Amino acid sequence: MAAESLEEKVNRKLIRPSLTELKDQVIAKQRKKPAPPEQTNAENFYYVKQMQSKTPMIIVLQDGEQIRGVIEWYDKNCIKVHRQNEPNLLVYKPSIKYLYKENDQGER
Repeated sequence: MAAESLEEKVNRKLIRPSLTELKDQVIAKQRKKPAPPEQTNAENFYYVKQMQSKTPMIIVLQDGEQIRGVIEWYDKNCIKVHRQNEPNLLVYKPSIKYLYKENDQGER
């Protein structure tokens, strides 16, 4: 009797998905829209354009302070601002509220 109960426990049915179910899953995954790129490079393009043309900029910080100067270089976390008759500054991007071209000041 012990042998019969052992066979009953071992004899299990293997459940496999059908081929059509697998095809449906693959097709559903292909229909999903791809995730948008994490970075569009628009920020990089803007900084490079302003650096090349040496555009005078006004950088407004979170506390309202304004920094005037030309963007000398930038990286992932900060920008370096070259100022006339004042020390150059390294400004962390999270402290920037917004920035604009000095010539666009009349529009603000």
